[in-house]
Amino acid sequence: MLDINSFVEDSPAVEEKPVSPSIHTVESTDTYAKFHIEPLERGYGATLGNPMRRILLSSIEGAAVTWVKIEDALHEYSVVPHVKEEVMEILYNIGQVRIRSVTGRPGKMRLEVAGEGMISAGDIAASSDFEIVNPEQHIATIDSSEGILSVELNVEPGKGYQPASTGDNVPRGVLPMDAIFNPVRKVNYTIEKTRVGQITDYERLILEVWTNATTTPAEALKKASDVLTNHFFMFKNADESGGVTSEEGRRARIIPAEVYQTSLEKLDLSPRTFNSLKRANLHKVGQVLDMTNEEIFGIKNFGVKSFTEINEKLKDMGYGLEEEEPPEAGDEEITEVEDVYGLLEEPSEVTVEGDGVGSKGPGEE
Repeated sequence: MLDINSFVEDSPAVEEKPVSPSIHTVESTDTYAKFHIEPLERGYGATLGNPMRRILLSSIEGAAVTWVKIEDALHEYSVVPHVKEEVMEILYNIGQVRIRSVTGRPGKMRLEVAGEGMISAGDIAASSDFEIVNPEQHIATIDSSEGILSVELNVEPGKGYQPASTGDNVPRGVLPMDAIFNPVRKVNYTIEKTRVGQITDYERLILEVWTNATTTPAEALKKASDVLTNHFFMFKNADESGGVTSEEGRRARIIPAEVYQTSLEKLDLSPRTFNSLKRANLHKVGQVLDMTNEEIFGIKNFGVKSFTEINEKLKDMGYGLEEEEPPEAGDEEITEVEDVYGLLEEPSEVTVEGDGVGSKGPGEE
């Protein structure tokens, strides 16, 4: 009897290719953005979304007013002559001023207004360290031509929420304020099903971020990822005894994550040294510290001078390279013209006979 099944060819096995998740910005403004992260394996949507949301709402640095001094107002229940608002209302309005810190340092701002009219955040005299992103914010109203409002504002960087200082340590005339440093106002994440080819159990993480315009949602997301990276970094080289798993982590175990993740751009290296490291795909301080001297000197156009330069920079940070004899000293002296942008090639060895340029004269070695 004829077996029909013998004519049926076996279906070729579908090889499952590994997927690589990526992030896409679906919508973006100065205060709102929506991100799609996909495709994620089942369960990873909540694994990534929950900690990212918590970090965004608690650990992003910002700047805020922590106390003020108002002339003729010794406490928050005072009344400033010829000013319509009470001091409590003025303090509330000042608390609504959104400040972007350029340098990350504390500082002072001043508000000096005389004469009748409306006073807004745009009237505040800010130094180059700070930028007010909502200058239209109302502060007070002077209802007489004789009225004067003089306010000193103390601005500090910080994270999260800081209640107003209380107690006997507060100087006379200083009015402490509650400070909300976090520029992120709201975070929401949802998880949807998505598919890759014939596989339908992948996940899409939808992350929405709202900020107060002192930082963009994309910048806040990057800062949050840095915080998570620094905290998870300690697990990278850990073994069962709490040590490190390989020679690669010999320096990482004693180097804080924030130092390990420091960009090489912040070391202020010479263009030659920086470009050599960049071409070797080295961008972090920790990547250099994890390399042996042999590996470092194996970088093209990276010789003794470059090694000495970066070693001095790292010593200033408290972490120097192991000083050993390089495999070949003097390999950096390639040309008299500094290869700033990496455009010059290594010259080949040329022997010129006779009286031409570079020839040896009688009696010369």
